[in-house]
Amino acid sequence: MQHDTLGNPVAAMHDTTLRAVDDFIEGYLAYETRAEGILPAADAAPGSCLANVYAGLVWMFLESPDAPSHASRYLAAAERAAFAATPREQLNTALLHAWVADDLPAALRLCERISDEFPRDLVVIKTHQYFEFNRGNSPEMLRVASKVLARNADVPYAHGMAAFAYEQCHLLDEAETAARTALDLRRKEPWAQHALAHVMLTRGRIDEGAKFLEEMQDTWTGLNSFMSTHIWWHLALFYLSQGRNARVLEIYDRYCWAIAKNYSQDQIGAVSLLARMELAGIDVGERWHDLGEHLAARAGDTVLPFLTMQYLYGLVRAGREEADALLKSVRHAADGAPLFAREVWQAVALPACEGLRAHALGQFDVAWRQLSAAMPRMIEAGGSHAQRDLFEQVLLDAAIKSGRLAVAQRMLELRRTSDPEGVPVNAALADVYAKLRLPDPADQARVRAALTRSRHLD
Repeated sequence: MQHDTLGNPVAAMHDTTLRAVDDFIEGYLAYETRAEGILPAADAAPGSCLANVYAGLVWMFLESPDAPSHASRYLAAAERAAFAATPREQLNTALLHAWVADDLPAALRLCERISDEFPRDLVVIKTHQYFEFNRGNSPEMLRVASKVLARNADVPYAHGMAAFAYEQCHLLDEAETAARTALDLRRKEPWAQHALAHVMLTRGRIDEGAKFLEEMQDTWTGLNSFMSTHIWWHLALFYLSQGRNARVLEIYDRYCWAIAKNYSQDQIGAVSLLARMELAGIDVGERWHDLGEHLAARAGDTVLPFLTMQYLYGLVRAGREEADALLKSVRHAADGAPLFAREVWQAVALPACEGLRAHALGQFDVAWRQLSAAMPRMIEAGGSHAQRDLFEQVLLDAAIKSGRLAVAQRMLELRRTSDPEGVPVNAALADVYAKLRLPDPADQARVRAALTRSRHLD
């Protein structure tokens, strides 16, 4: 009997195919490009159920409207080979089928069953977390990781998965412990590095967070475009707080918007970082134009609301007419999405898109009203706390620019509790306090921003 790298029994396959399967498992968990080798391996082994399931997963993780049609070819091969596969592989095939069919409830049930019966199937467990992440169900992300952790105590990636779930549940001490456990097992564990960066950002440990990621840069090798661009994105957030604007621009140009410009996660990372730079008063030049050219293909893309909202903002900021088509697609999703997703499109994504569009067009009163309606339930659209903070920042900017200064002052002081010395938050506070005719707090905020800048002159 053959086994995969995690010890799960697998149906008989050629050694070359098994190596590709193991590369997919390890590459998927470690966010490494070697996972993509499963595609030619599956093409060469149509009789391997598991190889074809994994190839189908690669396509589905592209998060594009045409992903199911590409994945279907591999699903068909997996289903033809399933009669000779193990029970776990047959359940994996059913899981891929449910995902391709956009039947999330069935996919979640299958994930649960697989992790109950096969707790070392970390591909499915991580995929289960991915599904829950995309609907803002952080406690379920934690439960999924926790129930198999004892059976995977030797696997650094399992601790990394637990760390991020803890962080998303605001259990920051537990998140840091789990992340450091993972890093003790394997220093090159980018998801654990990422989780620890989240903890440091949330707790306002800005200088420590920047130093930590700088020290980890030598491990950022062989990463897929999402992990590579995203970990640099996190370093850019620390630099943005420190007022190191030139470094932020450099990271955007060299690392965040330089790898896979047609990929969903690279695109939203670029939108988010450009928007944050502008909100912090940085001139981003013509960068929206190049980004908009790649976002133009998203005019009908409503695969995930969290992605769509950022596509729309980027298209409007780039002055692209495709923004109107995408907003029309969002309205259609609000009426016609599957029942399990319809409410989030209606109550969150649609008003948020209306508000983001208004903000990008300088209609700040409309932006405030529409985004205010969406914000209390924004978590349901998915994304991490750090990622969703973009929408909070846009709402704050709308408050300032629509003259809601008392509201803006409260929002800014709450933000300062987790970023007490940050340049953007203190610069904004100085401006708001000056407009409120409170010179002393304005001067104090201005001094805090200046001191932070002076510590990070580069």
